[in-house]
Amino acid sequence: MQIAAGLMCIGSIDTRDWEQLLCNGAQEVFEMMIGISLEPCTDTPHKPGEFTAVIGLAGPIHGVFAIRCNEKTACEMACGMLGVDENEARAQVWDALGEVCNMVAGNFKAKTGKVGEASVLSVPTVIHGYDYKVRPLVNGSFVECLMQTTKGQVHLRLDYRLT
Repeated sequence: MQIAAGLMCIGSIDTRDWEQLLCNGAQEVFEMMIGISLEPCTDTPHKPGEFTAVIGLAGPIHGVFAIRCNEKTACEMACGMLGVDENEARAQVWDALGEVCNMVAGNFKAKTGKVGEASVLSVPTVIHGYDYKVRPLVNGSFVECLMQTTKGQVHLRLDYRLT
């Protein structure tokens, strides 16, 4: 009986506002935790970044959330988050970007109500380089936002399925 009730609940989830929740949540994290402004990027084509942080979601929402940016933007995030200069930030850019990914995914999860509360996050992984492809979920859905800081673009994408 509980399984049927859970499936009915999942079927009634309205995901139409998830893109806006993701964008707003990222802006909140960047302003409060990093101290930099994150604005929508509407007139610039997406350029793949060399740094990608990914985190998995399991539970009613399952999939992968990713933040992708260039080196300058990743260093900007590390500087703001850690309160250090650029030279010191370079040594910690991977950890900082992974934590930013964790905070944005956690913020998004919190904004999605009970379905988010029942989902859990994995430990983030950070990839550096250009020569790779991320394959989204088969038969999955996605929401994404292209944002920018003063140093460059930030691409946010959640590939997910509701279970």
